[in-house]
Amino acid sequence: MTLLAPAGNSAALSAVAGELARDLAAKIVWLAAGEACDLLPLGPLEAEAAAVTARRRIGGAPIDVVVQPMAGRRKRLLVADMESTMIENEMLDELADFVGQRTEVAEITRRAMNGELDFVAALTARVGLLTGLPASVLAEAAARIRPMPGAHALIATMRRDGVATALVSGGFTAFANPVAAALGFDRVVANHLDLVAGKIAGRVRPPIVTRETKRDTLRALAAEYRLAPAQTMAVGDGANDLPLLAEAGIGIAYRAKPAVAAAARWRIDHADLTALLYIQGYRREEIAG
Repeated sequence: MTLLAPAGNSAALSAVAGELARDLAAKIVWLAAGEACDLLPLGPLEAEAAAVTARRRIGGAPIDVVVQPMAGRRKRLLVADMESTMIENEMLDELADFVGQRTEVAEITRRAMNGELDFVAALTARVGLLTGLPASVLAEAAARIRPMPGAHALIATMRRDGVATALVSGGFTAFANPVAAALGFDRVVANHLDLVAGKIAGRVRPPIVTRETKRDTLRALAAEYRLAPAQTMAVGDGANDLPLLAEAGIGIAYRAKPAVAAAARWRIDHADLTALLYIQGYRREEIAG
């Protein structure tokens, strides 16, 4: 069991860790003082029952809990969603600013990512609103990109240790390529936004990256690197990430939409992306940068 908390919550984390160590007859091992610790059971531990006990102890405190097998924690492949996962932005919402429809488009995005709307239909409708915009707005929108806290450290650490990394997005290469380059991803899979005569044509070039594409990318990369599913990790926030998260050895719903958080086996609601390193047993001093 790994417990994680954002900065400023060390007292709450220490208190919960102490209570759970007594409840579960476990030893506390601190990975990062005040931020992350492992609880190592002194005897057999039933994962679901332990998680229920932990969440009862946590109550409303901003503490995340992940229960997983101790063997094989460190993974050899990471496949990550981009928007609202590796970056804070939703880039179609940013583009909608240029046509004065950010509020409307953001609501469509929210509903699609919560599984209330068909992803492809919602994507097509939102892209259609951009028809005729000059291609220069892509660079203007890209200048607004904000990496998610912990993103650089996560990718730098895993790549340093020889882990393969892939950014797989239902967004566009115009944003995914520079994000991947800035963060250090090995591979990029994303949609292509059609441009005609220097303007956005209002359509996505097929094939469209779907929920199945994300899952199949993980499968293909695992086969390429000769990895078992248990050696893979995935992270995402939207309904189109659920098949990917289910396919991975550990699939993390990161600050996810409610329906996604409810469906995912593992979730991180409070900590930043370095949580994915602590989940693998990294200590603070092992994290790059």
